[in-house]
Amino acid sequence: MDDRQLALSLVLVAMVFSVALELRLQDFRRVLETPRAIVAGLIPQFLLLPVASWLATLVLDLPADIEAAMLLVAACPGGSLSNVVTHLGGGDTALSVSLSAVAGVAALVLTPFNFSWMVATNPATADWLRELAIAPSEIAFSLLVLLAAPMLVGIAVAHRAPAFAARLRRPLARASLVALFAFIVVGLYRDRALLDSSLLPLLAIVIAQNGAGLSLGDLCARAFRLPPRARRAIVIEAGMQNSGLALGIIALQFGGDLGMVVIASLWGIWHIVTGLGLAFLWRRHDVRHGL
Repeated sequence: MDDRQLALSLVLVAMVFSVALELRLQDFRRVLETPRAIVAGLIPQFLLLPVASWLATLVLDLPADIEAAMLLVAACPGGSLSNVVTHLGGGDTALSVSLSAVAGVAALVLTPFNFSWMVATNPATADWLRELAIAPSEIAFSLLVLLAAPMLVGIAVAHRAPAFAARLRRPLARASLVALFAFIVVGLYRDRALLDSSLLPLLAIVIAQNGAGLSLGDLCARAFRLPPRARRAIVIEAGMQNSGLALGIIALQFGGDLGMVVIASLWGIWHIVTGLGLAFLWRRHDVRHGL
């Protein structure tokens, strides 16, 4: 591992650790109170969207790195921003927080597992990984190590020293995010000549994939017959993937591949647009109906 990879590893570890500092044991206790809603929220994140994205990459004739990025984003859990958007949209914020906590822990195993089997069973991405001399099992193992250790340490610190965790969380999250995007911006600047109108088809892919995540979340919540506020939380959790985590993995594991970075970056912008847009529409609906 060279100096750049080591620095990126530390940034990714800091990101995961800062997220874990937000988790509280009571978030997990709520799972016992609302198990049906939690299951309904996990299914679209870790089953429906990954499988739908995998099927789409088998049908579409896209560059291998674009398909790999689609699979990676689909394998990532929802981001912490989903809690804020759920609250703004009048959704069940407690459910959103609990679901983010459970999904964050589940991602320790399911993100490496899902990404590994999807890239390995897609001929285009499997051949591409072989050209890069990267084995899916190696990616799964390294992601498991990079995610599990800081996540478990962060949860322990948040439990044993909550005041210290509260002081540390925000500056650490900001610093790690700034460092990560600095790496990405430098890479994009280096390849700026390649960034042109060809981004439009990639944006269309991101819009379609994000729309699928939101729709699958809504369908799953309705299938479980959850109330409207819970449905809103699950829609947002299913449609707002942790693109920051995906960018960190891309920078570390794939050398900041431009195609993968563009897909994850567009995701990071677009899911905020759709999340806030839905929150605005839900708020207007509530005001109109006096809710």
